[in-house]
Amino acid sequence: MLRELKQFTDYLSYEKQVSSHTLAAYRNDLSAMVRSITMPPGSPRSWARVTPKHIAWYLVDLRNQDYKPRTRNRKIESAKSFFRFLAEEKIIQTNPIENVGTPPGGHEPPIPKALSVDEVEQLLAVERDCPEDERDWVMVELAYASGLRVSELVGLQIRDVDLDTATVRTIGKNHKARIIPLYDSAILAVEFYLEMVRPIHTNNKSHQTLFLNRRGQQMSRQAFWLRLRKLADKAGIAQGKLSPHVLRHSFATHLLHGGASLIHVQELLGHASVETTQVYTKLTSDYVRNQYDSAHPRS
Repeated sequence: MLRELKQFTDYLSYEKQVSSHTLAAYRNDLSAMVRSITMPPGSPRSWARVTPKHIAWYLVDLRNQDYKPRTRNRKIESAKSFFRFLAEEKIIQTNPIENVGTPPGGHEPPIPKALSVDEVEQLLAVERDCPEDERDWVMVELAYASGLRVSELVGLQIRDVDLDTATVRTIGKNHKARIIPLYDSAILAVEFYLEMVRPIHTNNKSHQTLFLNRRGQQMSRQAFWLRLRKLADKAGIAQGKLSPHVLRHSFATHLLHGGASLIHVQELLGHASVETTQVYTKLTSDYVRNQYDSAHPRS
């Protein structure tokens, strides 16, 4: 069970880029949950065997502790985030904490970071010195064109990108398929990668994973994150501002800035609920305000 906790904290550190303080809080919260779930006789020894009954034990433990409501709510939200991660990684088949509501006084979801349009252009204009740089450029172009989650991006197969219809197909959360349109330069970038770059990494025609590392294996999420850090340095983008999630957030935010409907963006992102997508409207409201302030003669 500790291995999965390490996977989750690596995900928070590499992909979500949470602060060291936030990461320490997650570790503390989840360690307490593990102790609560695994101490009673007959306790589960894998996350797949954790049931709502075990979660109920943990909630009772929290109520019996002298925690402030804010701290208790944070611990519950930490557990919910962890089990969502396990479900997305297919480590568990059912989420035992799924039906536990957010307690009164819970935190609002954080406002996602997004790059400006100019910063995206900076990324895509960085000089490319080797095949790995070319691959990274194509991955960034495709991620920004589609809003794919990083796990969806690195898991793409060649057949998932249809060059004729200019679309990409992916299987997201809850095994839900979605087809996302791509703009012309993204399609041209993928064509270039398939013809000129990918053959350098493998001559195995049976290998159908789209993006490969220099050893001819599937790119990992952590590897892509590290490559993005180098790309950010080259593009002059501040450390901590770029991650795979930030590319997804930028995709959604820029679509809303351009006039796309919230429902349309929800479908493209693969969100089960429009409420999840609504967090981007705060960014859009700030953008509209900035545009107003810079354009109105009385501002």
